[in-house]
Amino acid sequence: MSKTYDTIIIGAGIAGATTAHALTHKNQKVLVLDKKGIASGGSGAAGAFVSPKIGKGSPLQTLTNKAFSFAKDFYLATCPDYFHQTGVIRIPKDEDDAKKFSAYAPFNENSYALYTQEQLHAQGICSDFESFYFPEAGDCDAKEVCAFLLSDIEVVQYEVKEIKQEDGLWSMGDYKAHNLVLATGYEGDLADLRYMGIKGTWGTRGDFSSKLTLEVSMHQSMSVGANVDGIIKLGATHEKEVKEPMPCQDTQALLLKEQASSLIDTSDLELQEVFCGMRAGSKDYFPLVGKVIDVPFMLETYPAITRGAKPGMKYVDNLYVSNGLGGRGFVFAPLMAKILAECIVEDKEVDVRVRPDRLFLKWCRKSPALDALR
Repeated sequence: MSKTYDTIIIGAGIAGATTAHALTHKNQKVLVLDKKGIASGGSGAAGAFVSPKIGKGSPLQTLTNKAFSFAKDFYLATCPDYFHQTGVIRIPKDEDDAKKFSAYAPFNENSYALYTQEQLHAQGICSDFESFYFPEAGDCDAKEVCAFLLSDIEVVQYEVKEIKQEDGLWSMGDYKAHNLVLATGYEGDLADLRYMGIKGTWGTRGDFSSKLTLEVSMHQSMSVGANVDGIIKLGATHEKEVKEPMPCQDTQALLLKEQASSLIDTSDLELQEVFCGMRAGSKDYFPLVGKVIDVPFMLETYPAITRGAKPGMKYVDNLYVSNGLGGRGFVFAPLMAKILAECIVEDKEVDVRVRPDRLFLKWCRKSPALDALR
């Protein structure tokens, strides 16, 4: 028997979970569908660090740090048992990187301190570079956070192969809804999302048992989590050449342990579990949140768009996307969920920095797939 919801979300990673949570708190009846279950992809493999971005004040840094402030407050208020506010130390990769840190310091919008070589060594960290310490930062238990956010929401393991819109309702098998949110990560074949340029990056995380006293998390060329309940998380790797999911490999996690040995004493680390999955990012590293453009309509109605015309946009009715959160998914997700929920329920405008529209006109002009139309 068919069920009808206010909103159906396809994808139960951190993007889908936070969106479902935000919509539910706006009194929406929500269903989440995922073909493999909660946090079964890139979100489940994430190191799930929640920390600021360093740099020289770029728009992406400004947005990231706004999202960081929102996210750490959100996790502390919503699921504090699964957010470990250990602080995070950002360590320069090499001498050249260390020279840049002094230029970055004025743009550290969030609370921080400089850690000297002596302070790093006192924490058991093998680095001689002066580093930034962000005391409000930390990391999440990735799968546990997603599961907690969805604990009071209907979640069904179901593979959606096609979406249809009939009589004002989106239909997926026996499930129907007024609104549909695609939080499908690197898989974007349910609608024409080509203009968004969603790309996958394969990640691996290893959880290691250890008695090492390590009270702070750190990031250099890789992430090392603090010792929480006898477990140190190492990861995640970034492999862009991997195009399809594959079985998790112990060898990848053990390579992380070898890499981490340049930062901490890894002698007693024993591999307990490996997580892997594909994370989805955008071409410009900003999230993709908001309404979905009706691409076939736009190309058919305004063929000159491929030669530089700029007509007004037509959107697919009640179809939305939450994607492209990249390696900072647990930083971006809570704020993006708030923005999207306000768009769906209150028809608020989405922040222009994250609206997928920003990529459409350039895609029309540049994409080889549209050469025949030019």
